[in-house]
Amino acid sequence: MGPRSCHLYLGLLLLLLLPTECFAAEGRLAHKLFRDLFANYTSALRPVADTDQTLNVTLEVTLSQIIDMDERNQVLTLYLWIRQEWTDAYLRWDPDAYGGLDAIRIPSSLVWRPDIVLYNKADAQPPASASTNVVLRHDGAVRWDAPAITRSSCRVDVSAFPFDAQRCGLTFGSWTHGGHQLDVRPRGTAASLADFVENVEWRVLGFPARRRVLTYGCCSEPYPDVTFTLLLRRRAAAYVCNLLLPCVLISLLAPLAFHLPADSGEKVSLGVTVLLALTVFQLLLAESMPPAESVPLIGKYYMATMTMVTFSTALTILIMNLHYCGPSARPVPAWARALLLGHLAKGLCVRERGEPCGQSRPPEPAPSPQPPAGPPAGPCHDPRCLCHQEALLHHVATIASTFRSHRAAQRRHEDWKRVARVMDRFFLGIFFSMALVMSLLVLVQAL
Repeated sequence: MGPRSCHLYLGLLLLLLLPTECFAAEGRLAHKLFRDLFANYTSALRPVADTDQTLNVTLEVTLSQIIDMDERNQVLTLYLWIRQEWTDAYLRWDPDAYGGLDAIRIPSSLVWRPDIVLYNKADAQPPASASTNVVLRHDGAVRWDAPAITRSSCRVDVSAFPFDAQRCGLTFGSWTHGGHQLDVRPRGTAASLADFVENVEWRVLGFPARRRVLTYGCCSEPYPDVTFTLLLRRRAAAYVCNLLLPCVLISLLAPLAFHLPADSGEKVSLGVTVLLALTVFQLLLAESMPPAESVPLIGKYYMATMTMVTFSTALTILIMNLHYCGPSARPVPAWARALLLGHLAKGLCVRERGEPCGQSRPPEPAPSPQPPAGPPAGPCHDPRCLCHQEALLHHVATIASTFRSHRAAQRRHEDWKRVARVMDRFFLGIFFSMALVMSLLVLVQAL
């Protein structure tokens, strides 16, 4: 092996040993820096050079996931990444004195941390500090990134359920330091949504931030806080398909009871069946809706639909009583004959079989009483003449009178049946229009 090969191997050996020596030197410098910084450091006191100086803390929140929205208990559970930045006056060094080392990462429990907590916390457990490191820079800037699962109280308004939108605020501030000692400010005008995982039930519209300065009754000094308002809108597709759309279809089916023939015997049964189906859906809705002072929109729709079906069933019973008026019923009043069998029957195209639409059957005149047949004036000498058969003539007159009475009773019965058909057609249009309008008003909210 020649001299050139020896120089080549020696150069490779130096290249392999140089990074190890550099890393070892950097590690020794980091240990030396740590010992020098924390030799006389305490994390119990506010890290300012002057006690009258205000320490500024910058708060940044990143929304990662909406874990749960408990409408019944009005509690919102979120997974957040919380970043806090401040300046520690006692943790500064010259990077040149430590081999250009300008930042170190140390456990957060070793440095002073601001006592910023969630004011509207809805958890009985005491706040736990995340065991994450802080990034410490040579100029004293401290950055603390910590994940947190927060449970905050949120006033849930379900008056427009399932098309409701919610505003849930998360208020962060110092628990013991007033505004003259610690000032908290948000970074930017809103929380970050860059790493947000989409929720299947809620759509996030925004997460704006707002700083406030309040004075509480317990203390005279002001307390600043930062409120992040989470703007949510419910995804209503599942509720529309499972709760709203079946009710719409059932409500449109209920007025068809007026279109069923009275002789089918199923008019009242259809109304009762529809009412029972709506009751079952109402029970399912009550289980999924949170209790609230105001009745939700879908609850109002269900109650209006059930009221409409109840009235339609009651009217169906009354109309069937008119339909089954027997021969002994009174004749149709003159005003009802003129209004229902005249104008309304023409407008609704209710006609007899074979009668053209728009023309009503003219009322038949009442039969005039016929005088009883008597023997002709003057004497009759033919013994075979009918005038001598008085008993036969009396029976024929009785049969004719009975037949005329039966025809009059049948006409009265047919008139009442026709009145029932006219009322069926009229209420079919009224209730179907009501069901259609109510359904459209509710479904428009989903668009």
